[in-house]
Amino acid sequence: MSSRTVLRLLHQLGYSLQANAKVTEGAQHPDRDAQFRYLNDLAAGFVDDDQPAISVDTKKKELIGDYANGGTEWSPAGEPERVQVHDFADRALGEFAKAIPYGIYDVANNEGWVSVGDVADTAEFAVESIRRWWNLMGRARFPHADRLLITADAGGSNGYRLRAWKVQLARLAAETGLRITVCHYPPGTSKWNRIEHRMFSFITMNWRGRPLTSLRTIIDLISATTTHSGLTVQAGYDPEWYPKGVKITNAELAAVPLSPHDFHGEWNYTITAQPDQA
Repeated sequence: MSSRTVLRLLHQLGYSLQANAKVTEGAQHPDRDAQFRYLNDLAAGFVDDDQPAISVDTKKKELIGDYANGGTEWSPAGEPERVQVHDFADRALGEFAKAIPYGIYDVANNEGWVSVGDVADTAEFAVESIRRWWNLMGRARFPHADRLLITADAGGSNGYRLRAWKVQLARLAAETGLRITVCHYPPGTSKWNRIEHRMFSFITMNWRGRPLTSLRTIIDLISATTTHSGLTVQAGYDPEWYPKGVKITNAELAAVPLSPHDFHGEWNYTITAQPDQA
């Protein structure tokens, strides 16, 4: 029997070539759905009260240089963009060969900010990105704000177990005078974070097929991202140095004015604004 006959018979039996489907999520926390409802209710309340509610996350790190980038782009026939055969980071650049985009998405106004660093994805870098959003965009959008809601993943540089994340947020609260409430998505549900499908996905679509040859190119492509629904994004380079492995002592953590919520206080908590003792 020929391969064409096998192909025809398979089609007649209802078969087709299909890729794997990522649908099996494994074990789920018993309060997963309740946490989603709690988070959504809080976000809706902040928006109704004209208080800022933001979704934050680190986008996938990107190699800087003439490397292949997924997708296609319009070019003259037979003249594709020439890029490196192998995607190996330039050893001369070391850790600076990668761009680290940390994003903040304003849920109510459909706009975002992305800080692009090249050192490390640390809690200090994450909170500094939120600080930049507030100073450049948030303060003008919410001139009467006294509260801020942050929705974030359960892990990474903004994970709920990370001491440095809470210490840095306490410093931000002291600087801005904002009461900062944080709600984390349950473990294993990061793909439901709003910033993923409302901002990051469109940034990826905007630079498809284009080599990310420099930090300037990355920032320009992020800033040029728009959608028919009105999404706008601003971006900037963060040149600061953020050391890895910073240890937070028990005393430093105890000094954070943190109040856990009654429902899953490890995921939901509020940091009040106190003067920065430092």
